[in-house]
Amino acid sequence: MGRRDARHGSRLAFWLPVVLVLALLAGGGTAYWLDRDQPDPDHDPEQVAPPPGLELPPLTTPSPVAAAATGAADPAKVRQALAPLLRDGDLGPHVVATVAGSDGTSLLQRGKDAAIPASTLKLLTSAAALETMGANHTFATTVVTAGPRGIVLVGGGDPLLSSTRPARDDYPRPADVVTLARATAAQLRASGTTRVRLGYDATLFTGPDVSPHWPASYVPDDVAAPIQSLWVDEGWSPEGDPVDDPAQVAATVFAGALAKAGIDVVGVPVPRAADPAATELARVTSPPLSQLVEHTLLVSDNQAAEVLARHVAIATGAPATFTDGADAVLATIGELGVPTAGATTYDGSGLSRDNRLAPATLTALLDVAGAAEHPELRSVLTGLPVAAFSGSLSERFDGTADASGRGSVRAKTGTLTGVSGLAGTVVDRTGTPMVFAVLADDIALLDTLDARDALDDIASALAACRCAA
Repeated sequence: MGRRDARHGSRLAFWLPVVLVLALLAGGGTAYWLDRDQPDPDHDPEQVAPPPGLELPPLTTPSPVAAAATGAADPAKVRQALAPLLRDGDLGPHVVATVAGSDGTSLLQRGKDAAIPASTLKLLTSAAALETMGANHTFATTVVTAGPRGIVLVGGGDPLLSSTRPARDDYPRPADVVTLARATAAQLRASGTTRVRLGYDATLFTGPDVSPHWPASYVPDDVAAPIQSLWVDEGWSPEGDPVDDPAQVAATVFAGALAKAGIDVVGVPVPRAADPAATELARVTSPPLSQLVEHTLLVSDNQAAEVLARHVAIATGAPATFTDGADAVLATIGELGVPTAGATTYDGSGLSRDNRLAPATLTALLDVAGAAEHPELRSVLTGLPVAAFSGSLSERFDGTADASGRGSVRAKTGTLTGVSGLAGTVVDRTGTPMVFAVLADDIALLDTLDARDALDDIASALAACRCAA
């Protein structure tokens, strides 16, 4: 071996173990994954045996990390803590509020009429979806045959269907049309087909795509996109604008993904109702409904909420329209034993200014969602944003009076011009749990931010209170 070859050999000897280590790390950080005789730690971690010589203690049931919040609050102490804050002028002249104990006992009631709920209405929509369909329910987007060389992309009302493949750590991890196109292409090639005509079916939802109870400015001002049963990226363009025809755009994106997968699409996608007896070629499914609800409440997703309302209508045997979805949600909530007196709703997201809800409806719903008899509703509570930490509350509760509320309050926000609301759960300094809802719907435009701060102060006052009876 020459001198140059010797140097090359020594470098190779040095780098080989380094490359091997990097390969192991890239494979998931464990050597077991590379050994096909061992269980895969990503899917069966409990089956992976410890290294030889390592003895592990037996598994035991751990003790609770904290005692469960229990106890009853004193209504007088609650009223004393909140009375001056509810009179804050920044909230405007119409403020309604309810605070209740964990057993539903009324602790405070201000005003008996209803108010515009804004996005706090999503609590009802989410609970109704979980009640009618179950926490594990998913929504499928499928591709079916249409004649010898035709296929149809069928929208199943997946609210989060994506135009691109998601990141591995996305939560919830949405289905995507790229994966669907690859699976479709594989099936087509297996049958000897490499050239097709593409149709798309978005007939699952009916009625208008935009609510007649929304201001006409909502779509042009990028507040909402048309609601359809087939879309990608919730009907928004890459530039952040609502597209005119979400289903057609979704089909076009799917056609492009098919082309990249080796299937030639003839012409442009056209609307075409799928034959119920057609053969299914491929499908992708949404995350489970529990995760969709958590997402919808955490970030106050208007588009997703409207889709869920339509699915509630379908699950109860009604047409999938704005009106029927809103009616089905209210009916389902009433069947749960939640009082709906004074409630009038026209959508599932709370975007309509014609909606009305009493705060007692919201607190009763939160109470039911936490009841042992309704474990299927638990995502309503786990999806609530945490004060100063997550979702729509991540930049709230930043005042000096809000220290007790940070991390202690979990609540759904509600915001429209002149409207601000907050409904959620809180545990006070004595460990006493409460549910609350405050709605103000006559706020001066200049007081918008101050009104939000006032609501944060109210929730924080409950967290700071020593309200135990």
